[in-house]
Formats: sequence, C-alpha cells, structure tokens
Amino acid sequence: MFVRGIRGATTVENNEENEILAATTEMLNHIIAENGIVPDEIASVFVTVTTDLTATFPARAIRAMEGWELVPLMCSLEVPVIGSLPLCIRLMVMVNTEKRQDEIVHVYLKEAMRLRPDLSKLTKS
Repeated sequence: MFVRGIRGATTVENNEENEILAATTEMLNHIIAENGIVPDEIASVFVTVTTDLTATFPARAIRAMEGWELVPLMCSLEVPVIGSLPLCIRLMVMVNTEKRQDEIVHVYLKEAMRLRPDLSKLTKS
C-alpha cells in the first residue's frame, strides 16, 4: 500500500461563506467519485486558499460530510504570488491506496482548470 496525493483546485466568484463551503464540497465529491475512495482510506487533507478568501475555513465543509469527521484536516494560505489565480481553493488529499501514480485522477474545476490543463482534461466535470 502507498500514500498518494490527490490534487484538487477550484475557484469561487465571491468571498462568501456558503459559496466557499459549496465549492469545497463539490471539489471533494469529484475527487471521491473519480478515485473511488472512502474516508477510512484518507491519511489527511491539506487545504489552502488564496489570501482573498477570508469568509470561512473550507475544512468546515469537509468536516460536515458524513464519515469525514475524524479525517485530519489542515488549512493554510497559498503563497501570494503576483498574478496568481484569485479566489482559489486547493486540496491535497493524502490517500492510502494500491493505485499507481498514473491511476490517480486529479480534479480541477472552474477557473482552476487553467492551473493544470494537462490534468484538467481528465476531469469529467
């Protein structure tokens, strides 16, 4: 068994609590569906946001999902690089799996598809 990282990113249009929580839930649900994972397989989830997202912690959305209450979560700020994608939420889901690296499906939604167009084409969203 290996620990693999599954990357995800999405954007919101506004710095609003409900929008941030909904976008985080949507992204994680896509990661779950695309990779066939369950909460017991998750080692941890690292969540980052750009500095313009201050309305809530995205991890609140994950904690509210059934079965995810005990998954270790950590939130942090992205490095504020000039010209970087604004209003962006990113996840690094660390999963215990037998899958090879090339079997992992990373999920990029909305404007975040620009971050990794080479991987975004794999997303069925």
